[in-house]
Amino acid sequence: MKQKGVKVFFSVVLAIVLVCGTVAVVKTVKNGGKNPFVKEPATKQEEKIETPAENETSEAPVETPTPAKAQSVRFVSVGDNLIHDGIYEQAAGRANKKGYDFSFCYSRVKPIIEKADIATINQETIVAKSFPPSGYPMFNSPEELGKEVVNTGFDIVNLANNHMLDKGAKGLKEAVEFWRAQEGISVTGAYLNEKERDSIEIRECNGIKIGLVGITQYLNGLSLPKDSPMKIILTTDQKTIENKIKKAKAQCDVVLVNVHWGTEYSTTPTQDQKNLAKNMADWGADIIIGHHPHVLQPVTWIDRADGGRTLCVYSLGNFISQQNTAPRVIGGMLHYTVEKDATSGKVTVKDVLFEPTITHWVPNAHDVQIYPLSAYSDELAKKQASRIKQPDFSIAYINEFVKKIVPEEFLKKA
Repeated sequence: MKQKGVKVFFSVVLAIVLVCGTVAVVKTVKNGGKNPFVKEPATKQEEKIETPAENETSEAPVETPTPAKAQSVRFVSVGDNLIHDGIYEQAAGRANKKGYDFSFCYSRVKPIIEKADIATINQETIVAKSFPPSGYPMFNSPEELGKEVVNTGFDIVNLANNHMLDKGAKGLKEAVEFWRAQEGISVTGAYLNEKERDSIEIRECNGIKIGLVGITQYLNGLSLPKDSPMKIILTTDQKTIENKIKKAKAQCDVVLVNVHWGTEYSTTPTQDQKNLAKNMADWGADIIIGHHPHVLQPVTWIDRADGGRTLCVYSLGNFISQQNTAPRVIGGMLHYTVEKDATSGKVTVKDVLFEPTITHWVPNAHDVQIYPLSAYSDELAKKQASRIKQPDFSIAYINEFVKKIVPEEFLKKA
């Protein structure tokens, strides 16, 4: 009995102890204390042990700089603007004999010319205000012709050609002054004095500096008076050409040469043309635009001594004229882009495309007009076939003629 009483006594005591302990724990937890029977989460100090030290920061993302954009200029160059008397008479008729309206002549190519950043033209006939308009063989064009050239969208006018002295030194001086007075026009190929000849004509567009050089092989037997301060650069004066091209190369990003040379009505360049072209390329010419033969001659690349290459077209033929054979009514517009690398400054001539043009003129009608080949038709070709003595004159004839002269790489793919 006694042993049983002792067991009961100890059981009661244990129960009291458990109850009191539970109450104490509950009270402690309620008062914000720790429950000794629950494992607490690691403290922030303990978490730091498992993470990088505070002075170890992850690298911020590196921003890739936007590459500088290359600068570029889109060019178009055309051939001889040869204004025969029938063309200025047509312009007078369209103006009702109150001046001259040449807009009809250029209206179909104007949208193409205007799209270019820089458009160049060889002005074959002089524009001299002291002389009346005249045709072959001693040309002079009215000032309205020059203003229409500007209105059509041309920017660079070359005066170096075999007709530049048709009205003597006075006529040439007036022409230089006229073109320089036209807003937005740069003139090359004729110089009022020696200082101008030895300076560089510079045209800047889209951040690219273009150095201009204009030279001619012929003056039709004419010459400047000995006492004239005016200067013309002939192809035989190669030392002057070399110095001018090298000076232009040192001052500009790209050098553009207009050169009047070769044999009239021949679609093949002479060896003299090829030799001079190679020399000019090695001296620093980036682009060579040829005129004078009145027919097309090849487009080509010339490898230079510095490892680069020069774009050369030996002749772009007639832009407009009243000449009367099929090869002389087929001309061209040469499209090309000059690009300057923003980092290295390297200049590249690229995207070269030859676009044929047709001078359309029906017999006994004053409607001389330039067409891009894309706007021409067999019906139109047939209308002037007899005048140009080519019964099979057609789009097919024109394409075949061009393909025989201009390499396929420069022609638009069908």
